[in-house]
Amino acid sequence: MKPESPAHLEGVQNDNSRSTLERILEACRFSPEALEQAAREVERIFGEERAVLVMDMSGFSRTTVRHGIISSLFMIHRVKQIARPCIEGSGGLLVKAEADNLFCLFDAPAQALAAAGAIVRGLRAANHALPEEQRLSVSVGIGFGRILNIGNEDLFGHEVNLASKLGEDIGQGSDILLTAAAHRSLPPGLARTREEAAQISGLTLPYFVVEDFNAQGC
Repeated sequence: MKPESPAHLEGVQNDNSRSTLERILEACRFSPEALEQAAREVERIFGEERAVLVMDMSGFSRTTVRHGIISSLFMIHRVKQIARPCIEGSGGLLVKAEADNLFCLFDAPAQALAAAGAIVRGLRAANHALPEEQRLSVSVGIGFGRILNIGNEDLFGHEVNLASKLGEDIGQGSDILLTAAAHRSLPPGLARTREEAAQISGLTLPYFVVEDFNAQGC
């Protein structure tokens, strides 16, 4: 018996779990012409307008080479211990951790920026008690727009990809970088930024470097 088509899925299962997504995608395997309707169904169930924060540990690969995987795992653990209260205290959710990266969701870019600033400050404070080879720093990318949220366990979308590029590939040290969409959605006067651009896969990616912001305004 063939799986139900996306038309039959509508109104049957509205939770945004991975099993729901897989059920819709499986239906398309037997009915390629239903792909457009499946896309609408996926957007209806999983689509959200959210701010995304992607955090990458600076120097993780270098630390692994110099001091071994156990030291690196210890550093990841420390960063998560410091980051989680900052994320949750700013109204966010830690969705997943992949190696030395954290992916988080917020309702608004201002909340993500508040969390990023708190994380950077927390790591700087922790570094005072650590030897130089164990000091922690992260770079952060923040995006904002329509995304697909798979059961608060995985994230997909253009702004997720851009935030990942900013946090992982472009940011250095304690950089906090915003996509153009995230920057536009910040309250006026909240942050002082400068605009930059990078070439990624032959495309120009504009972004904004946070130089300072009003933490109380977040």
